[in-house]
Amino acid sequence: MFSGEYNHSVDAKGRVIMPSKFRETLGNKFWITRGLDKNLTVYSCDEWQKVYEKLSTLPFVDRNSRALSRLLLSGCVECEVDKQGRILIPQPLRTYAGIEKDVTVIGNGNKVEIWSSENWDTYLTDLDPDLVASNLCDLGIMI
Repeated sequence: MFSGEYNHSVDAKGRVIMPSKFRETLGNKFWITRGLDKNLTVYSCDEWQKVYEKLSTLPFVDRNSRALSRLLLSGCVECEVDKQGRILIPQPLRTYAGIEKDVTVIGNGNKVEIWSSENWDTYLTDLDPDLVASNLCDLGIMI
């Protein structure tokens, strides 16, 4: 399970450090694609295989299925960690997520997300605590 929040900067070549805590589980190669909230989503090879298999079962005649498949697969790239623990985020993915300099890398269960720090801060600011509390109650989680 991935959890935690880490702040890093993107270098001039588009590389960012993947936190060592995440690299331990992800390994040296993993997949990165567009997320659903103008962020990027990182999957281990095993998790990406599960996502891909589910995407391949979606009905191509359904417009929403095609849109989801296109969003995730057209931007998906395999990443390899360099000796300094960095990954290269391709320019189209950085543009999609609004990543210019500062990024926030978060753990989210079975995946990792990479956000522009500005978008992450806005997301947290706009988050409705009542909606979160309601969802927790629906799941029977009391904190």
